[in-house]
Amino acid sequence: MNILMISSTFPYPPTLTGTEVRTFNLLKYLHQRHTVTLVTQCYPEVPEQDVAALREFVSDLVIFPYGEAAEPTQVLARVAGKVEQFVRSWWQSTPPNVLHRYSPEIQSWVDERVQAQKFDVITCEHSANAIYVRPEYQQSVTTVVNVHSSVYWAARNQLEKGASTYQLRDRLYLPVLYAYEKRYCNHFSDIVVTTEDDLQQMRPFNPRARMHVIPNGVDLELFPYRTTDPGGHQLVFVGAMDLAPNIGAARFFALEVFPEVQKRYPDATFYIVGGRPTPEVEVLANGPGVVVTGRVPSVLEYMHQSAVCVVPLLTGFGIKNKTLEAMATGVPIVGSDRGLEGLSVDGSDTPLRALRANRVEEYVSAISHLFEDADLRSQLAQAGRELVERAFTWEQAGRAYEQVLSHHKG
Repeated sequence: MNILMISSTFPYPPTLTGTEVRTFNLLKYLHQRHTVTLVTQCYPEVPEQDVAALREFVSDLVIFPYGEAAEPTQVLARVAGKVEQFVRSWWQSTPPNVLHRYSPEIQSWVDERVQAQKFDVITCEHSANAIYVRPEYQQSVTTVVNVHSSVYWAARNQLEKGASTYQLRDRLYLPVLYAYEKRYCNHFSDIVVTTEDDLQQMRPFNPRARMHVIPNGVDLELFPYRTTDPGGHQLVFVGAMDLAPNIGAARFFALEVFPEVQKRYPDATFYIVGGRPTPEVEVLANGPGVVVTGRVPSVLEYMHQSAVCVVPLLTGFGIKNKTLEAMATGVPIVGSDRGLEGLSVDGSDTPLRALRANRVEEYVSAISHLFEDADLRSQLAQAGRELVERAFTWEQAGRAYEQVLSHHKG
């Protein structure tokens, strides 16, 4: 197949946020068997070696520049810009972040090549890229949107949990997100999601659409199983620290859970590992025992040195890469319902693969059990790794994605 993949985020290196990791590993798999053209946008500060490295995994890499618009210097101009953004977003029923990143040059490039029938399949990696696919494309090419996670349901979930930083703004934009999601779901031959819960959320937008569940995976070479259990009382949370769900999770754990853990284990440490920490994350390092690392060369070292990985997400949908990667490395997990979504980790007929916690006292109890019980840590480590090897590798995800792309044009 001749495949066009559209990703407005630059998917390299393959250890960034979940969106980039999923995009990179799927294109890497497809490139082994098909001709893959990737159209993406790139910030000026992206290192040239990253661009060169990404070229090795595609047949053709087409990059368009992406630059932030200059910030207005006057208060009135800034306010006017926000009002204009809001009106435009409502008028076009398109989220402001989608409009902000939209490139007319990319649109022209795609239009010309679709008209010339250059591709058999077009995939949009994340729904933010769905804006580039016109409904009439379906007449000549298979079109697939790889949703990653629903923007409407994610925003609604944050509002319901009180985790939104700008409650009024996000409530005003909620109808826009709904309209956008409903509209693009009718523009594609196939819709791909990461969990059964995601499928149930997306189904009402287009009950007739062909929808497929393809979970995330792990590169087992990048995340090898650790050979020794370090013991001790080190906790770790991993993620991009400029994303709202991760910010909320880090703050909840550092401010509410970790102080209670320290009452039992005064020497406990909590490492928040991930790039681009916001000021509200950085300030958490003022708490005793809390370390905010910022971007690190490899999260693997921090995982291998920790007794427990916590995934205390309050919001967000879809299978979490951070959870799968921790399982792959053999680090016992204590996670919330959101952090463990899409994974069979407990239950009467399921081997225990992680400990579930949603309230402060549940986290403290689960973490204490793992700190004290080396056999329980070993049990979770082995069962988690076995689950990833059996059902959550990128090889498996890539094979399933390839089958979706191979469907006859509909």
